Amino acid sequence: IGETHDNLEAHKVQLQVLQHLSEKYQVAIGLEMFRRSSQESLDLWNQGKLPIREFKNLFHANWGGGFGLYQPIFEFAKSRSLPLIGLKSAREVENHFRSGDPAPGNTLYPEIDDTDPYHRAFSLSAFGGHRGTAKALEKPYRMLLLWEETMAQTVAEFLRDPKNKDKKLVVLVGGFHVQYGFGIPKRAYRRIPHKYSIIQPSITEIPDNLKDREMTVEKVSIPLYSSDFAWKVEYKVPAKNKVKLGVRLAQKKEGGVLIKSVAENSNAQRAGIKTGDLLLSMDGKTLTGVEDILEQLQTKNFNDRSIFHLQRGNQMLTVEMVYKKSKL
Repeated sequence: IGETHDNLEAHKVQLQVLQHLSEKYQVAIGLEMFRRSSQESLDLWNQGKLPIREFKNLFHANWGGGFGLYQPIFEFAKSRSLPLIGLKSAREVENHFRSGDPAPGNTLYPEIDDTDPYHRAFSLSAFGGHRGTAKALEKPYRMLLLWEETMAQTVAEFLRDPKNKDKKLVVLVGGFHVQYGFGIPKRAYRRIPHKYSIIQPSITEIPDNLKDREMTVEKVSIPLYSSDFAWKVEYKVPAKNKVKLGVRLAQKKEGGVLIKSVAENSNAQRAGIKTGDLLLSMDGKTLTGVEDILEQLQTKNFNDRSIFHLQRGNQMLTVEMVYKKSKL
């Protein structure tokens, strides 16, 4: 099932399909949002052994923001004990591949097929922001191939495993990776022939206030069906946080949230927060990851205040932040 990552309605479609299929079949869920290297933690979540805070931090480390978009799916999967399968390549593997080095450790790169002319034309059409020579376009295209071949290999490994012979695998990924079938679907089929269907939640009209989110794509003619099923949806995105800190954040494995940079004239700068500070708590709540801050910001309005406890070198400090509208 494809998705526009930030579209709430697309994720509702995914949830509906999962709900109906799980009434008749044993279902597992393959997720682009998690890397293969996160599988042990995903298994702990499925077993009820991973706290929600740690699961949110795992999501942020693998994918970034937007946990709330997927939360209903994760909660449903946990309530029905539906396994979650991380599909994407490990970051270390990607870094070695990007540098042209052999795969790290005992791992191997997946078999990569770069001979499909339609896949290449369609993919390069989406790299409108990467205009330049064919050589310059080749690098992002090769990385796309690594992602799709890795996800396809993970799907094939699941299907080959005898213990999964009675299960249905529902793969949730960006629509680009399944549209026309030559991304993940046919690359998985190349490894192990199997029946599959492609469902695309399809946006037919983008609201004026969201047109800035539309990708610039050069039109190419692809003589293939876009999907097996098109499910018409509206385009709705989560409400933005009203207030912003004005910082770049990074999670720390040992706890807390690291300030990577502070914007000029931001709420964080006015509060005296500096690059390198480690935020430990916000309004009395311990911070275990970036999602903790994002959640609390959803409840804030302009002129509200927050108290942060932070570590700066060997010093433990307390700062008060007043949320003002900043021109960043």
